[in-house]
Amino acid sequence: MPQRDAVASAGAWMLENGHRAILAVTGGRWPRKLAGMQTLELHVIGRKSGQRRSTLLTAPICEDDRVVLVASKGGHSDHPQWYKNLVVNPDIEITIDGETRAMKARTASPEERDALWAQITGTYRGYAGYQSSTDREIPVVICEPA
Repeated sequence: MPQRDAVASAGAWMLENGHRAILAVTGGRWPRKLAGMQTLELHVIGRKSGQRRSTLLTAPICEDDRVVLVASKGGHSDHPQWYKNLVVNPDIEITIDGETRAMKARTASPEERDALWAQITGTYRGYAGYQSSTDREIPVVICEPA
């Protein structure tokens, strides 16, 4: 699995940094959607550093009263750092289309995850592939207004 993890990490790095470059060039106007999902910037507090950390993500479910994130890390064997941080510090901020909102994040219960998974993979089938390529259960994160 180390080779698969290296490929997943490289893909995630390229996606995030490529996305950041496009946002910088277009003044944050593009892309608003990626693979049918809402693009956003997640702001968390680092569990070790206490510093504000930001990462670009996509949300397969983005509604007024909740945003659902998937901690897939491209099927890597370990959880992404942003997920580890929000588990420790669930008070987060999410920026969508230039508007930043304070939210509270929590890992979906097994029942909630089961109920959401079909909608998540219906929006982006890649998540099913990521899940099948790792032994860990990929967490689903529900973010609601603080």
